[in-house]
Amino acid sequence: MSRKRIFTVVLLFAVLNINAQQKSSDFRIGMSYGFGSEFNNTDYTFTNHFYKAQLYYRLKKTRNFEYDILVQPEINFGKHQLLNLYFVKPETPNFEEKRVEYMQLKNVHEYVLNLGFMVRKPIGKIFSCYVLGSIGPMITDTETERMSKGFAFADVLAVGFTAAYDQFQIDIRPSLRHVSNAGLGSSNAGYNTKNVEFGISINYKK
Repeated sequence: MSRKRIFTVVLLFAVLNINAQQKSSDFRIGMSYGFGSEFNNTDYTFTNHFYKAQLYYRLKKTRNFEYDILVQPEINFGKHQLLNLYFVKPETPNFEEKRVEYMQLKNVHEYVLNLGFMVRKPIGKIFSCYVLGSIGPMITDTETERMSKGFAFADVLAVGFTAAYDQFQIDIRPSLRHVSNAGLGSSNAGYNTKNVEFGISINYKK
């Protein structure tokens, strides 16, 4: 990341921090970066890294738990390659040409709007852990043997661990992700990946 981008991020958080001291809200905003890869298999490879903007809203807080909804716009950069040419069946139109095409290493860009629900368990005043489930529509710009180009869905199940300092919260989140198009395209085998992401967010407080 360039110095200019780092400065912009620091400045943004500084401004938000000043505003946060003047209002009380159940909202929290942040950003995260993550990466991952497919589960080991003999059919294909898929590696990815991604960036998310995050907007949290606390629905309810009880003595032991907090309940949040989460909106996360995401851009995901993937690399995919078919390993098993026989995955493309002879009944597929132009299957020989498709095998040659799909066995090339491809860059896959995904644009996602994740909508999630989170249950958080505070551990003392600083730490917490949580479970998160999300689903969201997405657009993928590249056709592969596993999924058609265009509209699809991303499903994520994650656990997370956070540490809070003042109004800031640092987040580590391992997750499992499934991407498919629910049969809306001609190819719908989809991708399954294991990921981990790191984030920072700001709470609005008086």
